[in-house]
Formats: sequence, structure tokens, C-alpha cells
Amino acid sequence: MFNTIFKRLIAIFLAILIFSFVVTGIVMYYFLDNFVSNEKQKEFIQSGEEITAFISEYSDYADNPIITKTMRNLLKIYADNTQSYIWVVDTEGNITMTYKELPELTIPPAILSNMKTDGPGRVRFLDERQYKKVMSSKNVVTETGDFYGLFSETHEPWLVIANPYVYNGKVQGAVYFMSPMPRIKEARMTVFKLFMISIGVSALLSIVLIYFFSLKISKPLKEINNAAKIIASGEFKKRVDIKSRDEIGELATSFNQMVTALENLEDMRRGFIANVTHELRTPMTSIRGFVGGILDGTIPPEKHSYYLNIVSDETGRLSRLINDLLDLSKMESGEIKLIYRDFDINELIRRCIINLENQITEKNLGIEANFQREELYVNADADGIERVVINLLHNALKFTPQGGKITLSSLRSRGKVYVSIEDTGVGIDKDEIDLIWERFYKSDKSRSKDKTGTGLGLAIIKNIINEHKQEIKVESEVDKGTKFTFTLKPSFKEKNDE
Repeated sequence: MFNTIFKRLIAIFLAILIFSFVVTGIVMYYFLDNFVSNEKQKEFIQSGEEITAFISEYSDYADNPIITKTMRNLLKIYADNTQSYIWVVDTEGNITMTYKELPELTIPPAILSNMKTDGPGRVRFLDERQYKKVMSSKNVVTETGDFYGLFSETHEPWLVIANPYVYNGKVQGAVYFMSPMPRIKEARMTVFKLFMISIGVSALLSIVLIYFFSLKISKPLKEINNAAKIIASGEFKKRVDIKSRDEIGELATSFNQMVTALENLEDMRRGFIANVTHELRTPMTSIRGFVGGILDGTIPPEKHSYYLNIVSDETGRLSRLINDLLDLSKMESGEIKLIYRDFDINELIRRCIINLENQITEKNLGIEANFQREELYVNADADGIERVVINLLHNALKFTPQGGKITLSSLRSRGKVYVSIEDTGVGIDKDEIDLIWERFYKSDKSRSKDKTGTGLGLAIIKNIINEHKQEIKVESEVDKGTKFTFTLKPSFKEKNDE
């Protein structure tokens, strides 16, 4: 049922909305109940105080027709304003005045049946509890319920407020305000109905807003989902166009960056396959051609040795390519673990020069070693760093013309050891410097001068230096030469000597 984020958001928002309205309604219902009752009591008490003040001032109202009439009019006004019955009662429980001449005319029959009538205009309470309490004190008395049976025939609770009036320091009687509780609570129901209407209107508006808000959230997520399906099918050109500045906008930006990275990765994969295919096809074609020529007699016996040497070279090239590919794959997958130890980097450079001595001599190259000190110890993987130096030195040999010069240097500075290999070779174009670290990348100049390289040497160097968490950079100018510089961590001994 709730199988989409849109539906879940709608359901959650509606649940929160309904829960909030229900809780608010319950709280308001009981709050209004107490509030209306308390306000009605305050109204009765205040009105009673005003009436008793008048009665206390004109205590002889019964003997004065004008004051009596004024009193009845006053009771009529207050009864209408407070929506209640108002009786003036003496200390013996006799109703001495209502807003009509005969009190029983203002008393409903259901109530009058529970009172004592001694004749026209002579009505009194039956139960002393209905008047003794207020007459024996000077305090306002509040009662709710059937008022000791007075309102039992109405089958509903009443609110009764008795306000005593005093003359010459003595209670002379009390003014009773009486009203059915349901009538009092009609105000609460009126307010509550208005509240429910406002809830209905606000709920309708909230549902509309929730719908569009949920749609605004779910729509970009659906767009990202559809784009992900397209990308999963191999179409990496798809992008999502979401401009919001919230988490969804950040997700869209990250999604597009991921797609770009996947597209680049796919391009690299295709390029890698194409390069591997090319690099393997060339020596395989040569090997197949020369071996086929020997087998079918196309190549005469006296040339066999010459062409077999070429086949041997091509086989060696294939072997180097496969080994480099395997090594690079292991480095990138983390299978090759570095073994750190302290060693003299200057001594390692000297060994590398000796290993390539024949090639240096053949090209009549000058070698210069600029060491800051005779011994310079570093903490690194010796085999990995030796491979870096050999590869960089081998590149310098390949691209430096006859009679050129190669300079190797090492120095300690700013808490690191810097190793540089600089040549006076053909150099690298500025546009190509950032590309030389890619697998199988070879500039046109390198292709014209070298047919034996695999194109993986610099990629391997970069991986080795990165695994050491160090840096390598290149400076080059066409026809003037190239300089590679990488950093290493000095040994503990070197740190102590600093």
C-alpha cells in the first residue's frame, strides 16, 4: 500500500496532522469545560454582589413599591444577561422576590414540584440544606448537581451560586443564581464547533500543502531513480537537473558527479582494453609473421637466427607488459604490501646507475650526482623505491640524445627527503604533462624514439609513491629536458640528527 516515498510521506503527514488535531481538540474540550464553568461562576458571583449591594442599601424594599419594582426590573435584566434564574431568599428559605410579583410564575413546574407552596406568592425550600449553609455565613456558596433534590425532576445537573446580603452586620438573606449545566456548556459547544470548523478548513489546506510538498520531495527522487536505471543500462550521458539547495540538491549534485566518474571510468576501461589490445597485437603479429615465415620456408635458413632474435625480443616485450599489468593491478587492489625499513637512498641511486651502466656508456651520456650529504637515510619500501628510480632513470636514458646529461640529486628539507632525476632530453609538451601518468600513454616523441616500452612505467611509479603517501611532480620544457622529483619520509635516525 505504501510502496512509494510519496505515499509514505502523505500517510506520515496525515497521521501527524490527525494526531495533533485530536490532542488539541481533547485539550480544548476539557479546557473549555472548566473555563466556561469558571467564567459562569465568576459572572454569577459578580452579578450577585451587585444585587446584594443594592438590596443591602434598600433593606426596606418590601415596603416601598417603587424600590420593589426597581428590584424586579434589576433581577429581570440580570436574569436575561446571565441566562439564569434569580431568586431572593430570606433566612427561613422563603423566596421573597423574583422578577415577577408571584415567584412561582418564574419557577418551572419540574422545580416547583420539589418546593413547598403555602399559597399564592408563598414558595419556600423544602430542605434546610438548600439555604442554612449560606445563611449561617457571610461567604458565597457554590453547589452543582440536583441541589439536594430541588432539580431532580429536570434530570440534569445545575449550577447554583448563593450570594448572602448583610444588613447591620447580620445576614438577612441571599440572592440565588441558578442555571442548568447543559445551558452553561452551550457556549463551550459553540466555541468547540467553531474550532472543529477551523480544523476542517485547516486540515483541507494542510492536505493540499502536504500533497504538493510530498510531490516536491518525491519527484526529484523519482527523477534520480529513473536516471539511475538508464545509467545502469550503460548510458552514461544521462544527468539529473535538480537545482534545489537542500539535501536532495546535494544528492543530485553527488549523483551527477558519480555519473561523470563512472563515465570517465568507462572511458578509461575502454581505452585500457584498446591499449592492451594494441600493445599485445603488435608483438603477437610480429611473432606470428616471423615464425610462420620460418616454418613455411619464406625466410631462408641463414636468416633464421636474426628473426628468432626479433621473436625473442617481442616475447620479452610481451612478458614485461604482462608483468607490469599484473603489478599495476596488484598495486591498485592493495595486494602488494609495502615493507618499510631504513636505508641509504644515495646508495640505492648509485646501484641503479651501475645497473644501467652499459646503456649509459652506449649513448655516451654524462651522469652527475648532487648529494647534499654522503649518506641520507629514508624510511620506505626499498624494492618499490628502487623500481621508481630505475624506471625514471630508464626514461631519462631513452629520451636523452647522444652526449646528453642526466643529473641525480637528493637533499633533506622541511622534514622530507627530495629525490630528483633530471635529463637534457626531448621534454614534454605542457598539454601532455597531466596525461603522462595514465596507463599506456605515450607522446608522439616517445613513440618515435622507443618501441620497447609498455607505457605503464609512470603509472606504476605514481602508484608506488601514492602508496608511500608521498608526492611526485614533473617539470619539463620541450627540447630542453625533464625533471622528476619525488619525496620520501626521512628515517628516525635522520629526524634525530636534524
